[in-house]
Amino acid sequence: MSGFVDLQVNGYAGVDFNSEDLTQADVVNVCERLAADGVEQILATIITAPHSQMCSRIARIANWIDTIPEVRQRIPGLHIEGPFISPVDGFVGAHPMDAVQPATVEVAQQFLDAGNGHVQLLTLAPECDADARVTRFLSEQGVVVAGGHSDTSIAQLDRCIDAGLRMFTHLGNGCPGTMHRHDNIIQRVLSRSERLMISFVADGHHVPTFALKNYLNCMPSENVIIVSDAITAAGLGPGQYKLSGQTVYVDDDYAAWAECRTHFAGCATTLPRMQEILVSELDASDAQIEAWMKSNPKRLLR
Repeated sequence: MSGFVDLQVNGYAGVDFNSEDLTQADVVNVCERLAADGVEQILATIITAPHSQMCSRIARIANWIDTIPEVRQRIPGLHIEGPFISPVDGFVGAHPMDAVQPATVEVAQQFLDAGNGHVQLLTLAPECDADARVTRFLSEQGVVVAGGHSDTSIAQLDRCIDAGLRMFTHLGNGCPGTMHRHDNIIQRVLSRSERLMISFVADGHHVPTFALKNYLNCMPSENVIIVSDAITAAGLGPGQYKLSGQTVYVDDDYAAWAECRTHFAGCATTLPRMQEILVSELDASDAQIEAWMKSNPKRLLR
């Protein structure tokens, strides 16, 4: 199957979108590999770093979108993940804690300026967006705002939904291994699944397939999105790789671990492999695959 749309790709096939050494040729090569793997479009994802560094990385890819037709065709925009996320261990995930900051309109505007109209999605923690000002600002600029890397309360989540929050990024990832048995971020977000699109990493590691099945069964199919959260190692197999200056280890089961080996750092599984997992282990139908991996994410692209 082809025509996949992936809203979260940090890198692919040996290329890291957050590397200071990224070249135009690297991005063109990624586009060719994505096409070969049946991926129609992606959002290149820039993750938390000092915001001036993030702006430089955003501007570089935005320029290639503007000037290189094959890049523009495969990468219609950017997903900014951070730096407005929770600084709490576990919720911050593999993002560098020292670069996390509260959400401000000023920094958000710098990202938009750097992106030259190509920033399509930004993930933030609602509890880090005072009075939902940044969520409202970005939504008014036509940017899809998603929650993520967050321990938001129901009240904070609702406040941001009312201000324009439309999605939650890779639910079940970007949270600690030990949480309250009932009142936790997964349950809070699922309770709002009629109002939010929710993305999941369906590699069998970030969310065990039996848990993913439960989550998918309790929410509207039209609000489900499968993302790869792919990193440099995606499509390359086991080994040691770089992700935004960090070392990532991919084991024999294709789980991508941070150097400390306590949490995952992105994903090394491709969307075609995720489709296989969804079909073989969750009995996903052709209609569900079409919705979750193509039409639902495509609705968010402008």
